[in-house]
Amino acid sequence: MNAQPPAPTCVRHPDRPTGLACTRCGRPACPECLRPAAVGQHCVDCLRQEQRDVPQVRTVAGAPAAQKPIPYVTYALIAVNVLVFAVTAAQSRSLVDNYNGSQLFRRWVLVPHLVADGDWVRVIGSGFLHYGPIHLMLNMFALYVVGRDAELVLGRLRYLAVYLVSLLGGSAAVMVLAQNSATAGASGAVYGLFGAITVILIRLRQNPNQMLILIGINIFISFSLPGISMWGHLGGLSAGTLATLGILFLPAWLRAKSQETAGLIGWLAIAALAVAALSVTGVVAASLAA
Repeated sequence: MNAQPPAPTCVRHPDRPTGLACTRCGRPACPECLRPAAVGQHCVDCLRQEQRDVPQVRTVAGAPAAQKPIPYVTYALIAVNVLVFAVTAAQSRSLVDNYNGSQLFRRWVLVPHLVADGDWVRVIGSGFLHYGPIHLMLNMFALYVVGRDAELVLGRLRYLAVYLVSLLGGSAAVMVLAQNSATAGASGAVYGLFGAITVILIRLRQNPNQMLILIGINIFISFSLPGISMWGHLGGLSAGTLATLGILFLPAWLRAKSQETAGLIGWLAIAALAVAALSVTGVVAASLAA
């Protein structure tokens, strides 16, 4: 009398006999190790392999596209600006006149002649200072509105780089064209994000007219009202626009095939703009110090 062959056991649980099998790999598996599929049922090992084989969805800038993106960098930049304002307000003991009596404000405000004396911290630090709470709220609201979308498309690191390059561009423009001013505020960086969003819309083949109108209105205000850093705004707008063009369009112009090459070209464009802004600032500072 012939003995029946032993029942197959689950490949992940050898102590469990089973009559089921994965419809993809054909290996026996117990009910705990199987998951419903469009056709039949797949084992958990095949499901993991499928997830690894699916290419990650990316934005036009090459950043990973998250299902529920959280703009951490935008929130962090807002927090830093608010924190710096709180320090200046505490030092001056005034929310409105935080720029009077604040040692930090005096140390960071962008004054070209003082940069020429070696206070290079003003080139970056001035972008985190604000003249009163209204100035702060307007810039932070604009940063919140445009920063979230720009961060989503560009990715956190590229977005932060565009922000900082815009800040440097605004400072460089002030050094060249507003040498008798005392400039502070995140406006230059925010204007750079205005330009970045416009380039992103064009790259996505969306209508950029609303952003162009917004930029035009803000430029008109910059020219019309006294006390506004017109050149800081325009310098930041130019730097942010060029940086985003370098990220989104330069790889295509240079026929970059791979994602890695495109990313490298974008970073080289950002680095070139940062070096250019710092070089202009250095040349002007040297001429003022002479």
